[in-house]
Amino acid sequence: MNTVGFDIGGTQCRAAVVDAEGTILDRRAVPTPGTVRELEDTIVELVADLRATHEIDAVGLAVAGFLDPEGETVRFAPHLPWRDAPVRRDLHARLHLPVVLEHDANSAAWGEYRFGSARDADTWVFFAVGTGIGAALMINGQLFRGAHGTAPEFGHLTVVPGGRVCSCGKAGCLERYASGTALADTAFENGLPAGLSGREIMALARSGDARARAVLDDFARWLGQGLAMVADVLDPELIVLGGGVVADADLFLPAACATLGQRVVGAGHRPLPVVGTAKLGADAGMIGVADLARTVTAAETQGE
Repeated sequence: MNTVGFDIGGTQCRAAVVDAEGTILDRRAVPTPGTVRELEDTIVELVADLRATHEIDAVGLAVAGFLDPEGETVRFAPHLPWRDAPVRRDLHARLHLPVVLEHDANSAAWGEYRFGSARDADTWVFFAVGTGIGAALMINGQLFRGAHGTAPEFGHLTVVPGGRVCSCGKAGCLERYASGTALADTAFENGLPAGLSGREIMALARSGDARARAVLDDFARWLGQGLAMVADVLDPELIVLGGGVVADADLFLPAACATLGQRVVGAGHRPLPVVGTAKLGADAGMIGVADLARTVTAAETQGE
């Protein structure tokens, strides 16, 4: 059974045909549209394009936003146009295929659990750093969603009261200091040109630019603080770092882990979680939600 997995982020809408072994057979990527109609049209068009050369049995959407517990509605997505939108119903009606919605970090975590860096982990956290910060918690093979389907939202913990305004409506959130978007803001504050992408800042730092290095030092400090919060609250055995920054983890992860070791409660007198990077990289969300779509569809078919 082949399924299509979508990773719908604030900047890119990516889709992939994924087989039962978690292998990507084909893929597409386009900029994320700014309106509901355009976004849903884009999803339908990408599925049609992929169905032209592949047999598709179900579609999964990894969404950077809050979903209802049943996975029917996108309640709120800070970087996307959906607001209390019945996305599963609407796309099922247009695609005539089973559709599964999942939070993007949960999707990526599921991908890493099934096919990647967390295959033997019992209590572990996925910490996704991209346009914002997403997170997922898995306990004994189950995604922990909280009472209302929104847990955990580490990226929106307030770390600087009255700090940088966040798209979620609050100010001073962790993701405003330790995300791809935050890199650009910190770079500008450090005298680098406005509008630099995270990738450009990483490249400057790798080339030895002192201001870019200072930006990454700040990023690593805040990321390490976030990881220490995770360790304090959940005491996981493993934290897997994913998202768009993973390709340059060597530039900041050692410093972030050092901060984790210094800031965690009981520093020096307790085991620390192992911190690793996602094996599936930026593809984890697409692979994970495609596998969830396959799993849910198979279970529903057997229950008929």
